[in-house]
Amino acid sequence: MLLTTLVQAQGVRKLQLDSATVADSGIELSPPKDIKNPKKAAILSAILPGAGQVYNEKAWKVPIIYGGIITTAYFVEFNNRRYQLFKEALLIYRDDDETTSNIFPSLNENSLIRNVDYWRRNRDACYLLFGAIYALNILDALVDAHLSSFDVSDDLSFHLEPSVQETYASSNSIGLSLKLKFK
Repeated sequence: MLLTTLVQAQGVRKLQLDSATVADSGIELSPPKDIKNPKKAAILSAILPGAGQVYNEKAWKVPIIYGGIITTAYFVEFNNRRYQLFKEALLIYRDDDETTSNIFPSLNENSLIRNVDYWRRNRDACYLLFGAIYALNILDALVDAHLSSFDVSDDLSFHLEPSVQETYASSNSIGLSLKLKFK
């Protein structure tokens, strides 16, 4: 019996007021905050990187995203060019044709193989970095849309004050008190 009373006491009731009642009572209704849809922000960023940030009204992040994408694309191309160069040099080194000349005459076969592996590994790491930047772009838009309803008004305050408290042994303890105020 007590349990049912407690559960009923914690029920949620909605209060419906018409505009005339609100105006007569003197209650001020603030306009609803512009809350963003996280799913829409994530889909927009997945389709076009940076579109979710523009939807969330954080357009200043778009140059950072595209700067990362362009820089990564440059290094993918650079590492791939070097990889192809050393791969071609290795094929020429292994070729028995005397008419072709080695691009890197001072490198032996093992050195050429190490360079081919090195530049391929760097290129592949840049592909992974490109994927990480793309995923972080989507994640940023999603999290930013989720936090669009978070209250960051001036009514929140944080105070650090000295405090004195009594302990069980009838002595005092001196310390700092952390106080959060929600107005």
